Amino acid sequence: MTAIAVTIAGSDSGGGAGIQADLKTFSALDVYGASVIAALTAQNTLGVHGILDVPPAFVTQQIDSVFSDLAINAVKIGMLSRSAIIEAVAEGLERHHAIQIVLDPVMVAASGDRLLAPESVDALRNALLPKAMLVTPNLPEAAALLDEPMASDERAMCRQAERILALGPKAVLVKGGHSTGTESIDILLDADGVQRFTAPRIDTLNTHGTGCTLSSAITAGLAKGLLLAEAVAAAKSFITAAIGASDQLKIGHGHGPVHHFHAYWS
Repeated sequence: MTAIAVTIAGSDSGGGAGIQADLKTFSALDVYGASVIAALTAQNTLGVHGILDVPPAFVTQQIDSVFSDLAINAVKIGMLSRSAIIEAVAEGLERHHAIQIVLDPVMVAASGDRLLAPESVDALRNALLPKAMLVTPNLPEAAALLDEPMASDERAMCRQAERILALGPKAVLVKGGHSTGTESIDILLDADGVQRFTAPRIDTLNTHGTGCTLSSAITAGLAKGLLLAEAVAAAKSFITAAIGASDQLKIGHGHGPVHHFHAYWS
C-alpha cells in the first residue's frame, strides 16, 4: 500500500519552506504527499514580504476533500497564522479521526518575520497541542509556547520539553539548531523518557526550511510505519544530509534552501 501524508501549512513562493518543502521531503522519502494550504506568502530567500490567509471555510473544504478520498497515514501541521484557521484545522482533524499528527509550531521565519499572530498562540496551545502525537518547536518557539526565556543548555531544553508535554501532546522534540557549539542537539521527550539526537553543526547560510523539512521527514517516517524514535532518527539524518549538500544549490541572494533531493541530483 502507498504511504500517504498530508501537510497543512502555508505556501512559500520561494520554494524553500512551507508546503513546498514538505512535499519535496515526502517525495524524497518515497511518500505520496497531499496538501491543505492555510496561507499564501510572498516570500523568497531574503524574507517574507506578504501573507494572505486562506478563509477558514476553504481550509475546512480542503481537509474534507483530502480525508474523504485518501487514506492518510500521517499529518504534518506547519504555519497557521490565525486563531480561526487553527480552530478549523483542529475541528477537521477531530472529524476525520486523524491520529499520527506532527505539529511544527511555526511562529517566526528564519528571516525574523513573524508568521503567527501573537493573539493566536493560545489557540495553538489549546486547540492543537493536545491533538499532536509530536510537537517540534525550535528553541525560540519552545520559549514562546511557554512564555519564558529561551533555553541556553540541554538541561533547560529538557525542562521546557517537560512543560510542553504537560500541555497535552504525546511527545515533544525540542530542536537545538539555534544553540551554539559543534553539535546540533535535539531532545525528544515522551512517556518513555528522554532521548538525545545529535549531528555535527554545519557551517552554511543555506538553512531556509530546515524546521519544515525535519518535521515533514518525521511525518514521512510515521506514514511508512516507523516508530516515533525511529522516525526522528531517520529525519535527523535526512535533514543533516540536506543541510550538508545545500551549498551545491545556488538559489537566491539570502538564506538558500536545504537540498531535499541531495540523494538524487548529481
